[in-house]
Amino acid sequence: MSVLLEVTDLEVSVEGKKLLRGVSFEVEAGETVALFGPNGAGKSSLLATLLGFPRYRVERGSIVFKGKEITGLPINERAKMGLGVSFQHPPRLRGIRLADMLRLVGGDGTDRYHELARQVNMEGFLGRDVNRGFSGGEMKRSEVLQLLVQQPDLALLDEPDSGVDIENIEILGREIEALVKDRGALLITHQGHILNYVSADRAMVLFEGVIGCQGKPAKILQDIKEKGYAGCVSCTECRND
Repeated sequence: MSVLLEVTDLEVSVEGKKLLRGVSFEVEAGETVALFGPNGAGKSSLLATLLGFPRYRVERGSIVFKGKEITGLPINERAKMGLGVSFQHPPRLRGIRLADMLRLVGGDGTDRYHELARQVNMEGFLGRDVNRGFSGGEMKRSEVLQLLVQQPDLALLDEPDSGVDIENIEILGREIEALVKDRGALLITHQGHILNYVSADRAMVLFEGVIGCQGKPAKILQDIKEKGYAGCVSCTECRND
């Protein structure tokens, strides 16, 4: 496998508050990496930094995607290169229909998204403003639908299973699994429910702004349940895995 994303010694702050402290990891092409961590650990901040949100100031380190340094690139250029995202809390957009958004992210001006919308039970939402009046599960399906249309080389998925019922998790898991196959994904999950439907190759724990440990997803999740995050990152076996 070739390295798709390489993050090296990444240090990030917002308004003077340091959020990430020397974060380093890789995601290989075709690999799905699960990212665990408690609230406030910096998981969403890491994704925002990878996407290039300007308020997240990179003070040190580098982000290399598909062999190119992208640390200084704007969001739109990163998206054109093949970075895609599913937000934990997607924005509600007034005056922009979901169908229009899908044409935009698809980039080819065709209506090929109709079949994909049927796959995630979103065909009836195409004429509605993006995420306005959508339930939690409908917003998550809308986000995954946009990724399915975009077909990114690397999908950044921020807690796609949070606030979602069993039926929606099954739909989302099936489509995410198909999307990331032979591509790449960094999948943030708090409880790990989505991993019942999406096969992760490796897991990492982000704790207090650093990658504390990594290893097999089932082992990491079990350690978190038994020992908590602090106990998990102090485990020598996981640190050396």
